[in-house]
This record gives sequence, C-alpha cells and structure tokens, in this order.
Amino acid sequence: MKENTIILFDLDGTLIDSTDAIVSTFYHSFKVMNYDFKGNDEDIKNLIGYPLNVMYKELGIEESKTWDFVDAYKNRYKIISTQKTKLLENAIEAVKLASSIARVSIVTTKTRKYTIPLLEHLKLMEHFEIVTGYECVENHKPHPEPILKTLNDMSIDNIHENIWMIGDTKLDLIAAKNANVKSIGVLCGYGSEKELFEHTDIVKKDALDAILHIKNSHSLT
Repeated sequence: MKENTIILFDLDGTLIDSTDAIVSTFYHSFKVMNYDFKGNDEDIKNLIGYPLNVMYKELGIEESKTWDFVDAYKNRYKIISTQKTKLLENAIEAVKLASSIARVSIVTTKTRKYTIPLLEHLKLMEHFEIVTGYECVENHKPHPEPILKTLNDMSIDNIHENIWMIGDTKLDLIAAKNANVKSIGVLCGYGSEKELFEHTDIVKKDALDAILHIKNSHSLT
C-alpha cells in the first residue's frame, strides 16, 4: 500500500497552528511601515493560505508596495515563528500514521526557508520526502502547479496512483481538483465546513481523521 499511496499535507491550519505568529507579525509590519490598518484579526485570518503579497493587497496595501510589507513581515517572522507556532491536536499521530501507509510530502504557501526549520523544530521533518514552498513554483494554490511539482519531485507520474491532498482551505481543495487528485478538507484550520464541502466530498475533523479515512477506504477496496 505504501508505495502506491501518496499523501500531501498543507501546513498552516492542517498540521500546525501559527495564527498568533502570523497575525502578530502582520500588525508588526503595519507598525514598521507606518500603515494605519483599519481591519481586525479576522480580516487577516480569512486570508491565511494565500501568498503574503496577495494578503497585503487584499488588506488594502497598494500592489506596488506589497513586497516592502512582505520584507518587514519576514524580518520578524523568522525570529518568532518557532516560538509562536504549535502543533495542532493529533497532528503528530496523523503524520506518523500517514508515513506508515503512504509516501508523504508537504505542499505549502510558506517558503521552504521557514518551513523546513519549523518542521525540524516540531520534530516532523523526518517523515516528509518533499517540502514544496512558495519559492518552488511560479503559480500558487489554487493553481495545481504546487501539487504537480511535488508529485514530479517524488517521481510520481502515474495518474492511477492513490494520491490525496489534505488541507483546511478551499485553496488546497481547488488545487487538488485542478491537479486531478483526491482531496479531504479538515475543520481544524481556517475554512468553514460549508466552504470545504463546496470543493470536496470528504470533510473530516482533523488530519488524523483524514488519514484514518484513507487507511480504511483502502482496506475496503
């Protein structure tokens, strides 16, 4: 089963909770850039999963200035990311079970520069073959490129493989559909149940429930 099953995990809201790190760093960047942000925490949270420059644009920053804000963000995030990030409930169990029944990789909009040290800090890195981050692709989720590149880097080119994408937002699920792979939405992150069901037939409580579904569905076939 393991060689014929591929499981791709999103990161934020699927395996980790970095909400405090992300939100506080956005406010820090607003202060550094002297920007009078009129929104609130929820406005930021609702955009988690998109690339940073897209998030800033949606939060009111002129497109020509978004990368200056991104730089301000990264300067702080690299310092506090491990301090303010924690594993979601059952995440370790989910990853360990996944790696026992499948080949496993990460598909995230975070950069690898911050993702890999974070995974090492959380003692998860050893379970993943590939980490595909922001800088690895030209087009980001919901475009299929991050998934397709990950599969290519894993030397997976057989469309008949049992391939799953697990994520907490519509971006993950739309990307999976566009890449012609199966998907499971999880409710431990930022997407609502209603929104997730608009883009997949399977929604579970968390990543562990998603992995159990994959394991059980395979045993029934």
